[in-house]
Formats: sequence, structure tokens, C-alpha cells
Amino acid sequence: MTLILEQLQFLRPGWTDLVEILIVAFLLYRLLLVLQRTRAMQIMLGVVALALLYGASRLLDLILIRTMLEAAFQYGAIAVLVVFQPELRSALARLGRSRMMRAFQRMEGSRVTEEIVEAVERLSHARHGAIIAIEQEIGLDEYAETGSPVDARVSAEMLTTIFTPYSPLHDGAVLVVGDQIRTAGAILPLTQSTVKDRSLGTRHRAALGLSEETDAIVIVVSEETSQVSLAVGGRLDRDVGMERLRETLVGAAPASESPLVSPKSVLSPS
Repeated sequence: MTLILEQLQFLRPGWTDLVEILIVAFLLYRLLLVLQRTRAMQIMLGVVALALLYGASRLLDLILIRTMLEAAFQYGAIAVLVVFQPELRSALARLGRSRMMRAFQRMEGSRVTEEIVEAVERLSHARHGAIIAIEQEIGLDEYAETGSPVDARVSAEMLTTIFTPYSPLHDGAVLVVGDQIRTAGAILPLTQSTVKDRSLGTRHRAALGLSEETDAIVIVVSEETSQVSLAVGGRLDRDVGMERLRETLVGAAPASESPLVSPKSVLSPS
């Protein structure tokens, strides 16, 4: 009896085994959440049915069926990658939005913010007109198609170069997605709202128009006054300082503030 108990010692779980069990259980749970209510769940049930059929074929010694299933399972990994491609992409996207990855995203977001702020400051000092739209939750794909693809990493040098007077793309808008300058020279929709200040140019009206249709943050540098304006949620704030711009880009403005509602707002009340 003692000998049997000694041989079964490996069945007694240690703390590392418990940690592994918890990790595997969590991963399986997250996988089921991704597959829930998708066609992948139905495919998963089909895979389980094939596995049960394979087990039955081994028990009943059904050689032909077992051989066919074994041949099919050899290519199972490739089939899973092909069939579950959308779900795998969704799972990786969710992983990228998890808390574990947010710290890295904040670091990269801080770099992008500083590059944009530096570029806006340079453009303002040089009195070079500019309009920069930063994508948020709502995609800017339809507007990106109206410009020229850039797909370059966000940098102050690249932004100031694009908006240099007489450059091919300086008249349109730059669209920033993540840490990339996706498009330059994009055409944005003009606002349909009544504007009090008739001195506002096309850039300001385009910034308002885009902020009305999307949740993008739109920055405008005036070449006449060198003032920096900020459009978010259909409101335009003029003569914005660099610190205010930085706070808006990183989402650090206090919740008690209504950052885009100020005495300098130029939209007439609805």
C-alpha cells in the first residue's frame, strides 16, 4: 500500500501546478469569450464532434475512418489558422487593449503627443498653416482615401516638412492613426453649422466639420494669426496654449472642465 501511495505522489498538486491550472483556465475562458456568438463556435463544435468520432473509431477499431481522420488532423493547425483568422485577429486586438499592454501604449502615446506638440509649436512660430486630425474610436478611412498615403512614424520633422509652404501636400489635412502619419493632403468635410466669426478660413471650417462627424481631435494652425485652434465634438476653441493642447492629447484635462466650451467658442448656439 505504501508503495502505491509513493507512486501516486505526482498526483499531489503543488503551488506551481495550481498557478498553471489558473492560467490555463483563464486563457480558455478568454478564448470562449472571443468565440461566443460567432461562427467560430459552430466550427469548434464540429471539431469536437470529429474528435469524438476519432475516439470512437479507435475504440471500435474502425481502421478506415481512423486513418482518414488522422490524415486530416495532420493539417489541423494550418486549417485552424485559416478558418479562425478573423477571431484570432480579434483576440490579438483585445490583448492589445488589455491592462498589461496599456503601459506600453501610454509610453508610445506620450512620445507621439510630444512630437505633435513640438510640430505645432514650430508651425505656429513660423506662421505656416496646418491641420492635423488624430483618430480616436471612429475610423477616418473614408477621409484617408482623399489624400496621399504616407505611412510614416509621427515626428515633428515630418509634420513640419509636410506643411512647409508650396509643398505638394501642405494644403490638405494630415491624418494621424496611432503612432503613424497615415495620410497627408486629405480633404475634410466643411461644417454645416452657422459660424459667428466670418474670419475663419477653410481649415477651421474643415476642422469643425470633421469633429462634428467623428470623435477625432483636430488641431489647426492659422497662417494669418499663428494661433492654434482645437476642434473636438463639434466645438472649436481658439488661441490654445501648448500645455492645454498637450493635456487634451493625453486626456489629462480635469473632468470638471468642459475643455471645448469656452468664451472663445465660435459656433452659434443651436
